[in-house]
Order: sequence, then structure tokens, then C-alpha cells
Amino acid sequence: HVQLVESGGGSVQAGGSLNLSCAVSGYTFSSGYMAWFRQAPGKEREGVAAIFSGGHNTFYADSVKGRFTISQENAKNTVYLQMNSAKPEDTGMYICAAAPGCSRGFAFVQIMYTSWGQGTQVTVS
Repeated sequence: HVQLVESGGGSVQAGGSLNLSCAVSGYTFSSGYMAWFRQAPGKEREGVAAIFSGGHNTFYADSVKGRFTISQENAKNTVYLQMNSAKPEDTGMYICAAAPGCSRGFAFVQIMYTSWGQGTQVTVS
């Protein structure tokens, strides 16, 4: 049973940085995807960043490329999202998700993600 617990959200001024963490239990990152999604009020949930197959490949939404970095620390079974140069449009609930065993090519296909965290709120003003 995979469990995901996010932390690190908060309020930041535009141009600032935050580092989100997702503590993972029941899954060892050996295959499939780990990803961060976000949902803003009144908007659909969207993929932000994903990491595939033990960290060999990363994927980003166009809106965050060059500003966000997804990474994982296997020893701590934790996935991170480093957010730099934050913009007000980055505001939303950031949710960690896992797609164990998922094949390559489905980075932001939400139906492939079988486990989801509760989310951590990020507000950029």
C-alpha cells in the first residue's frame, strides 16, 4: 500500500523559492513515475513535473521549465520539487502522485497514477 505525504508548502512572494517534499512509503522508485500535480481554484488539476524509473528521466510542464526541478532521494524515499522564480500563477494545491510500474510515455496521464497524497498549499503573491 503506497502512502504519500507532502510538506513544504506556504506563502512566498513572486520571484521567491520553495522546496516541496513528498515522503513515500510502500514504493521504492525502481520503476514507473513519481510526479507533482497542482490544482488552482476553479481550474483542472495539471501535471507540473514527473520523474521516471529511478530518476533517469524528468519531465516538466512548459509553464515551469527552467524554474522548477524534480528530484528524488532514494535513501530517504522522498521526492522533491524545488520551485524557483515563483509566479502568482504557480499558486495552487500541489499534490504528489505515484504510478508504480507505469511504462514510459505517460508522464502526466493522471489515470495512470494509482496513489495520491493530500497535497500542500502554495501561495505566490
